[in-house]
Amino acid sequence: MLSGIFWGVQRFGTIPEASVNLYMDDVLNIANLIFYTLPLQLTLLSVGLYNEKIRESFRGIAVRILVAISLAYMLSTSLYLITPLPFPQTFSREWMYSLAFLGLVITRYIAIRSQYQMLGRLKVLVLGAGARAGLINRCMRRQSDRVHVDLVGYIPMPGDQLASSAVSPVLDTDTPLDSFVRQHHIKEIIIAADERRGNLPSSSLFQCKMNGVQIIDIIDFIERETGQVAVDHIHPSWVIFNSQTTRNRIGQFLYWLFNCGIALLILLATWPLLIAVVLMIKLEDGFRAPVLYSQERTGLKGKSFSIYKFRSMRIDAEKMGAQMASRADPRITRVGHFIRKYRLDELPQLINVLKGEMNFVGPRPERPYFSDQFEQTIPYYNHRLYVKPGLTGWAQLKYPYGENLDDAIEKLKFDLYYIKHKSFLFDVLILIKTSEIVLFGKGR
Repeated sequence: MLSGIFWGVQRFGTIPEASVNLYMDDVLNIANLIFYTLPLQLTLLSVGLYNEKIRESFRGIAVRILVAISLAYMLSTSLYLITPLPFPQTFSREWMYSLAFLGLVITRYIAIRSQYQMLGRLKVLVLGAGARAGLINRCMRRQSDRVHVDLVGYIPMPGDQLASSAVSPVLDTDTPLDSFVRQHHIKEIIIAADERRGNLPSSSLFQCKMNGVQIIDIIDFIERETGQVAVDHIHPSWVIFNSQTTRNRIGQFLYWLFNCGIALLILLATWPLLIAVVLMIKLEDGFRAPVLYSQERTGLKGKSFSIYKFRSMRIDAEKMGAQMASRADPRITRVGHFIRKYRLDELPQLINVLKGEMNFVGPRPERPYFSDQFEQTIPYYNHRLYVKPGLTGWAQLKYPYGENLDDAIEKLKFDLYYIKHKSFLFDVLILIKTSEIVLFGKGR
């Protein structure tokens, strides 16, 4: 095709033949570069290698790199098959991907040995040592959660509930705040006092602000560092001022087309898996056993709809009434354990996406029985009903399992973060990161 276009232009004498060949070489080189780098970047992102908070050994990192390189090679091959571009010279792509694997493994080994996470950490000081300050310990327990910050300490404020926080180190200093900040090269102050009115050193904070120190509220700090909203500590004003604006009709239609397009692509790519799952369920439970089941769920603005899933539990799983699934639920079949682990049980929900009842990304739809209970006991729970539910979501990536009220609260923190920051690019990022769960069997 490309050669035909350039031949036609050259035929009429507008471009010399040597220039045509040069242009073709440039176009092919650029296309080959794109077909090499784009799949590689996407697959590295999809296996979690761009997550600076990843908790993996070097061996686990090497396995992920191998998976990413293999997927990139297959994706690149697919691009050449569906486009008129010729394949590069024999074995050139194989050498390039092999060298990429070797280079990435060596680079990661050097980075891990040199503790690269410690570079460029932000020195922060917490103003407060009570219950609100304790959010840092509860939401950022692991060292990997604090790779971006170097926490200098907590300065108690009048009115702090010290007995309920157990934070450390608590700093006892008589030095004015602005002087302390300057001496210790603090770059950010987190406001976490339990009682702010009349207790904050306003003049010192103003001086720090003038000196370029960032002042941030504890709720915003937790949201930025962990991707969740501290539900127990936000006020109604947070919900009012952070509500997402509704898309117009054209935007909604285009977003529905995007979801339908992804659903059709996944159906085309996974139909052999669908057949395999059907056969596995039949072989385990008998050929008369049902393969699919539908269940009522709460959707957009509280409207109910029927969700479709592959059956992963015994036929009589709810003979005692509605129950939330637990981590080691005895009702789950052997095939059910496998298809839940790789999220194959949720593939029939592509039907719900095509019908417009669900999006690919959004809060997971809950059963009305449990949704009503959570609305009565969990503040702002009904706020998650302002967007369509999804096949996957931010909460599923950050907190992949829930079996009781406490888990529902934790997942709501991430759902509210998603609702606040909802965008097309955020949805695409969540879709790419979901592939890590599928590839490495991290589903429940």
